[in-house]
Amino acid sequence: MPDLLPVPDMLIGQRFDAGLSKMMGISRSKAASLIDGRQVKILGKETDKSCRLAANDIIELSLEERKEKREPVSKLLKTVYEDDDIIVVDKPAGVAAHASNGWEGPTVLGTLLARGVKISDCGAVGRQGIVSRLDVGTSGLMLVCKSDLAYREMRRQFSQHEVTKIYHAVTQGNLAQDKATIEAPIGRDRVSDFRFAVIEDGKPSVTHWDVLERFGEATLASVNLETGRTHQIRVHFSSISHPLAGDSMYGANPQMSARLGLSRQWLHSTSLSFVHPRTGKIVNVSCEYPEDLSCALNILRGKREIQR
Repeated sequence: MPDLLPVPDMLIGQRFDAGLSKMMGISRSKAASLIDGRQVKILGKETDKSCRLAANDIIELSLEERKEKREPVSKLLKTVYEDDDIIVVDKPAGVAAHASNGWEGPTVLGTLLARGVKISDCGAVGRQGIVSRLDVGTSGLMLVCKSDLAYREMRRQFSQHEVTKIYHAVTQGNLAQDKATIEAPIGRDRVSDFRFAVIEDGKPSVTHWDVLERFGEATLASVNLETGRTHQIRVHFSSISHPLAGDSMYGANPQMSARLGLSRQWLHSTSLSFVHPRTGKIVNVSCEYPEDLSCALNILRGKREIQR
């Protein structure tokens, strides 16, 4: 028996695929796929994914299909800031920004939609509302746009490098300088295309860093990105022979990673500062380190005290 779902009043006027993604807590691309495959339709109407939902529409789908297509959600994703235009979350490691080929775990977008958060329809299908991302293995602050106005303005701010986004990172080894800039172009690795590397014809990439603490065998640094390339911090520090602790993809020492209890890179998006797209006021948001990174840091601090 098909499942019949009345369209909620709040979704009237929205595109079929966008409305379905919100109702089912799935990505917009998955919703579009269900509609294109005729597995979901509007009762008594000839429709496609771009048609607009109307009052009194009834969506027809199988309960089995709905269960099969529902994305897993993250119970650990925390909301740090929210208003009518923007939501900033503290993303745990192991959660992707959005759905993608080959990824079957929870996503920020899917989790927010499942919680009933209204997200802007602007952006690529399955990535709506997202103007910046974090790697799956990187934790910390990530901003998602709830209104179309916020999406347009925050996308502009990020592209013009007007948003201040500070990361904290633990690098292997003792960084030679207290403050420096790495300026080196980044592109896909020519041997392993799932990795990135400093290459001559890559995209311009600039990373600024300041030392916060030194442990001899490792360094805690505050990092500010002038550009936002994929894996930028990880690639840049690896390129100067100081890979991030725990980052096996970019050369971290596995013995050190095991001793620190790290199963991913020590990298956390710790603070975010931007101009609110509607009010024009400065918004400052911050978050603490998660438990795995705090524990690793305490181990390094403990060893430093013993050495003294």
